[in-house]
Amino acid sequence: MQPEGSENEQLSSSFTIEEWRGSSGTKLSRTAILTATSSSLAFTRFGTRWGQIWSSILGALVPEGFPSSVTPDYVPFQIWDTLQGLSTYIRAMLSTQALLSAIGVGETTATVIGATFQWFLRDFTGMLGGILFTFYQGSNLDSNAKMWRLVADFMNDLGMLMDLLSPLFPSAFILIVCLGSISRSFTGVASGATRAALTQHFALERNAADISAKEGSQETLATMTGMVIGMLLAHITRGNALAIWVSFLSLTMFHLYANYKAVQCLSLTTLNCERSSILLKHFLGTGEVLTPQQVSKMEHILPFWTSWRRLTNTKLLYEHVQLGAKASSLRHSEILELYKSAIKLAQYLLLEKKDNIVIFVHKHAANVDILMAFFHALLLLSLREEIKHGQTDSHKWMDEHYPIFISKLQSVGWSTERLLSPSIVWRAHWDYASVEEKLKQPYLLRPEAKKQ
Repeated sequence: MQPEGSENEQLSSSFTIEEWRGSSGTKLSRTAILTATSSSLAFTRFGTRWGQIWSSILGALVPEGFPSSVTPDYVPFQIWDTLQGLSTYIRAMLSTQALLSAIGVGETTATVIGATFQWFLRDFTGMLGGILFTFYQGSNLDSNAKMWRLVADFMNDLGMLMDLLSPLFPSAFILIVCLGSISRSFTGVASGATRAALTQHFALERNAADISAKEGSQETLATMTGMVIGMLLAHITRGNALAIWVSFLSLTMFHLYANYKAVQCLSLTTLNCERSSILLKHFLGTGEVLTPQQVSKMEHILPFWTSWRRLTNTKLLYEHVQLGAKASSLRHSEILELYKSAIKLAQYLLLEKKDNIVIFVHKHAANVDILMAFFHALLLLSLREEIKHGQTDSHKWMDEHYPIFISKLQSVGWSTERLLSPSIVWRAHWDYASVEEKLKQPYLLRPEAKKQ
């Protein structure tokens, strides 16, 4: 039984429900308001039907909660990445047409078994090339994601160029096609590995799977568009060698430019060898740390073999550090020096060899220990002149300033859990006796120290 007066309250009061759309609390939009009384229902809709359709389409192409669920560099990277992908699919139509023509498609003298064998050999060499590339460079892709992203697309361009050249050299057709397939196999390995690293970077809300899925939708849309334009271009330029080559080379130049711009937009927050070197050098000079956006403008994107450093044989600071050296390569005198520098609880040892610093990593060293060892080696290289004159105690600097340095890195958004570097295959274990005497020694003991 209802309390007395409840019926009058129902007649005079109203109840309102608002409808909001969006998967993130920071990116919600109000779509409708429902107001109910005892005798009526008022319905107010916000936005147009086309707006709702567009929102649904956009939801299939961008991650949920966009843009707050991804990093700020996601949009510019995806724009340039989509443009370079579009040019790739257009050129693929031209190169595929040339390749099929070289195999003999459309000619009465061509045999099915001959074309099948040539296609099989092309795919086989590509698979073999992918395995070999993974064996030699697989562990290095994550630490230099930006550079390998460029290399991957360059190798894809080279593979397409081989396909386009194949009809011009019938006697070397198999060789050219196989070289092109090997080149593209490098692309598949490097592109897939770097894409995984970039997806993790974009995922602010641990939504890597969603970002990867939407990346697939974007790529599919670009593929379909590129196929349509590519078929149209192939039809227009058919039989006109000059038009084909002009179109192909123009699209290739745009592809390389778009790739460079896409990679240049990235502001990775992980620490690899070069970014660590830039950060430490700036901190030693100013006492402040650079943000990921600032460092992204300073680091080298192009591979070593394309830069001026190859001609002058100039090495950057971090290239003088050898991380994870083999203990079996040590000479007797070097072992004695390392024995003197073995400090209790230290998870690494440093040794100077000519212009380089060699790091021996303890078999129980954690990721933070490896990061610390690398920064210590960079410190010794940066302050080499002061160390030689006894003006700088690197051990003391690491004790007093390294924790502050790491704290400042974290405060501006750097991830300091690990150092992105090629896999450390070689590790070591050492024993030591007198701890008191060794604690007075710096981590680094050079052979000339005895003479001073």
